[in-house]
Amino acid sequence: MNKLKILTKGFIKENPVLVLVLGTCPTLAVSTQASNAIGMGLAATVVLLCSNIAISALRKVIPDKVRIPCYIVLIAGFVTIVQMLIKAFAPELDEQLGIYLPLIVVNCIILGRAEMFANKNTVLDSALDGIGMGIGFTLALFVMATIREILGSGTWLGMEIPVLIDNNISIMTLAPGGFFVFGCLIALVNKISKGKTIRKDDFSCRGCPSAAACGKLKSAEGGEGSEA
Repeated sequence: MNKLKILTKGFIKENPVLVLVLGTCPTLAVSTQASNAIGMGLAATVVLLCSNIAISALRKVIPDKVRIPCYIVLIAGFVTIVQMLIKAFAPELDEQLGIYLPLIVVNCIILGRAEMFANKNTVLDSALDGIGMGIGFTLALFVMATIREILGSGTWLGMEIPVLIDNNISIMTLAPGGFFVFGCLIALVNKISKGKTIRKDDFSCRGCPSAAACGKLKSAEGGEGSEA
């Protein structure tokens, strides 16, 4: 896989939110305002980049049996640094993001890229993967937040939009509106890509990093249990 593909695959083809459907909780929670979406996306991108680089650099040092706890410790360190910086320089954003900022530690996107990519590839490739996935996450958040803020609040990035400010659809700022927009965007991405964003065999036991441990890989090779 060349460098450009590694960088751009997270934009659409393997978008962590709209294709892999990871990080759904913070996506729905902070996508009520575009400014919050940008803040969360940038914070997650910085953590993704730093954790991917660190885990890739230490992949031959970290024992395989304790790799997940080690990943969490590394990620928690970077999240703490990012949270302290946001508290110091953007306290309003920190207040808006609330508990979802420290919960980046257990975000499935961060752990997923560490397990599936960073611990198997070079530092440069892992850095590109982190940047690409971070941009994809930020774009998905921003598009969702833009739609929800414009329709639900009649504003965009805090700027009032004539007509819509007095005729907003308040449900778009609530959970049902979030799920509606989320589903529509997933359907749109699937339509644009003609359902080819992720191949069916990507979801088989063969593609799972824990398949050998759970004993399903052998059965998958024999034609049984091919779907995880």
